[in-house]
Amino acid sequence: MGYSNIALIICFLIFAIFHSSQAQNSPQDYLNPHNAARRQVGVGPMTWDNRLAAFAQNYANQRAGDCRMQHSGGPYGENLAAAFPQLNAAGAVKMWVDEKQWYNYNSNTCQAGKVCGHYTQVVWRNSVRLGCARVRCNNGWYFITCNYDPPGNWIGQRPYGDLENQPAFDSKLELPTDV
Repeated sequence: MGYSNIALIICFLIFAIFHSSQAQNSPQDYLNPHNAARRQVGVGPMTWDNRLAAFAQNYANQRAGDCRMQHSGGPYGENLAAAFPQLNAAGAVKMWVDEKQWYNYNSNTCQAGKVCGHYTQVVWRNSVRLGCARVRCNNGWYFITCNYDPPGNWIGQRPYGDLENQPAFDSKLELPTDV
């Protein structure tokens, strides 16, 4: 095999590896599970926003050195996730949506000792634009951040409409399971 054939094969392999690693982290891979969770509670879909995605990518790049779960302090709503050895878009959103079990709509609170604010940000009816990013940290973990505009989780407000207008909670909700 000549040098040019080996170079061609190496280029093809690099492209294939890069393409497959990005295939589960496209804008649609973030939007689909967000919008599925929003449909469950009667909230309209979000759209991808490249400005938010650029903000998210900039912040994710800053976290690549330590993978610390620290919010950016930016002007948007924000959810963070980190995992080892792998984390993709669907897995991160699933972690946030799984907090639904700890959210009580009647009292608009999380169960004592539990976290549910990531879930309420996902389904916050006024948050209509989404931008997310993913990096592999120096320690081998993956860090994902999603930003929401306008931000949600305002004290004293509910994430979605009146209780009587909401569909019944479906405890058998099927969500992506690949992580």
